[in-house]
Formats: sequence, C-alpha cells, structure tokens
Amino acid sequence: MWETAAAGFSAMGSEARLKVLRTLVRAGQAGLTVGEIQERTGIAPSTLAHHLRFLAAGGVVEQEKVGRSTINRACYDELRNLAQFILAECCADEVGKAANDG
Repeated sequence: MWETAAAGFSAMGSEARLKVLRTLVRAGQAGLTVGEIQERTGIAPSTLAHHLRFLAAGGVVEQEKVGRSTINRACYDELRNLAQFILAECCADEVGKAANDG
C-alpha cells in the first residue's frame, strides 16, 4: 500500500495536475475529453497530455479510448483509498496522550 499511495500522491504533486484532477472530479463518471479539460483549465494541449499521462500512471485518472477521442475520468476508488491511507491514523496519538494526562 505504501508504494501505491506514494505513486498516487506523487501524481498529484503539481498545481497543474491538481487542477486537472479536480476538473475531472467535478465532471463525474462521464469524464471529459482532452479538449474539454483544456477548455476548462486553460492548460496547453501538449502540456495537458503530459499531466494526464502522469495522473494515469499514478492510478488517479483512467483513460478510455472511444472512437477518436480519449475520455479521462477520475479514479474515485483510488482517491478514496488515498484519503483513507493518509487519515488512517488521524489523532491516534491524542487518545494515548489524553489517557496519560488524566
């Protein structure tokens, strides 16, 4: 799980990629074509293609070829897994501390 989490968080490791990912999250399961993402983000097509490849390699975006277009979707299950991973031990030390302070 550590390697998968590291890859996912690394994929989101730039402002532009976060912008693309949030755009795809907003779009829902229908996803967006590269052109639609470009319109919504203003990121140049060649740069956008690079960011989408990085996000797909990190497992947080999936790409599906439909005719001549590629539909890009956020991988909601993987994003939930990443959120759970980072929050799994939330506040665990506070519980032990509160017991020792009493």
